[in-house]
Amino acid sequence: MRPGTAAAADPFAATRALFHLPPGIIYLDGNSLGPLPKAAAARVAATMTEEWGERLIRAWNDAGWMDAPERIGNRIARLIGAAPGTVTMGDTLSIKIYQALGAALDLARSAAPDRRVVLSDSGNFPTDLYVASGLVETMGQGHVVKVVEPEEVEGAIDETVAVLMLTEVDYRTGRLHDMARLTAKAHDAGALTVWDLAHSAGALPVDLAGAGADFAAGCTYKYLNGGPGAPAFIYVAPRWADRARPVLSGWLGHAAPFAFDLDYRPAAGTGRMRVGTPPVLALAALDAALDVWDGVAMDDVRAASMALTALLVDEVEARCPDLVLASPRDPARRGSQVSFRHPEGYAICQALIAHGVIGDFRAPDAIRFGIAPLYIGADEVRGAAAILERIMSERLWDDPAFRVRAAVT
Repeated sequence: MRPGTAAAADPFAATRALFHLPPGIIYLDGNSLGPLPKAAAARVAATMTEEWGERLIRAWNDAGWMDAPERIGNRIARLIGAAPGTVTMGDTLSIKIYQALGAALDLARSAAPDRRVVLSDSGNFPTDLYVASGLVETMGQGHVVKVVEPEEVEGAIDETVAVLMLTEVDYRTGRLHDMARLTAKAHDAGALTVWDLAHSAGALPVDLAGAGADFAAGCTYKYLNGGPGAPAFIYVAPRWADRARPVLSGWLGHAAPFAFDLDYRPAAGTGRMRVGTPPVLALAALDAALDVWDGVAMDDVRAASMALTALLVDEVEARCPDLVLASPRDPARRGSQVSFRHPEGYAICQALIAHGVIGDFRAPDAIRFGIAPLYIGADEVRGAAAILERIMSERLWDDPAFRVRAAVT
């Protein structure tokens, strides 16, 4: 049955009603910032007025603020194939990647001190590479970051590699790595793994425990709809939970924060990866956003995503021959986004936005469309393709105003 029919739409009819979706807008940018869950504003308001306002500092205990990173981490754990107690929240994705990579390098150094390579690929998000480069430089122990093409990763895993650090879904093209196969290959070679799930969590089934991943981190403002700047999460495999050194040793990762010891003692388990004060208001918004996922099966999300991204490819290629598919053609080999290339990609994207279709642009020439079945269906996909066809056929993008680069693309 084609996506958009009653039977196919039923699994997500209820979830679509839970989002604020501005009229006249087709929103295909949830792979960058998810839309507002309707319940989030009220939840944040209640946190401010009923908890902060009435309970004041007592709310850290009375309202469960201090335990929120672990409680919400367990809600995300269900969506990424992780056991309860292995995920905690806080800080930004860059900080969590720093902690995960630092811990992995420390463990690798203890087991095999002659290994010096952090292996990654050119499809990794640049921040991850920046973090890795800065970390190995400050360590001063001769480590290097080796970057290969995505297709060369498996062949580059050898006895020199200490840590394999990859983003599962390429932010630019949507290409999907095989986490289980690459993790097994890394382990066979004696290396550890760090996975960035920024474009995976909430987009497709992830099985961290089943794949044997060592560490993972991800953001929550994309497919999980936690809001701009929503806190990141970190996963530590149980086998490392009481051995991993946090590297960034913060007050709330201490075994007894309110003992105010001058010497650091890591908390038990993944809690040692907490750093500073939990962002209570942001966590309240995220908690409300995660309510949308109650009762949603990731396999259903994935099936709808694959059908809708395939529909988008078919529609755009039939209507807009000047656009070149940048994503893998096989839906099973991509995440929940589709990208097309064009030399005037930025202007085309701006013209789309001006005509009510919001996607985004990634340099040098990629137009990205995120497909989130929780609120996007076949009607939106076909509608966006029709508007794109008009923009291309009538050259509506060829306007100087659409070439003016904004700070965020």
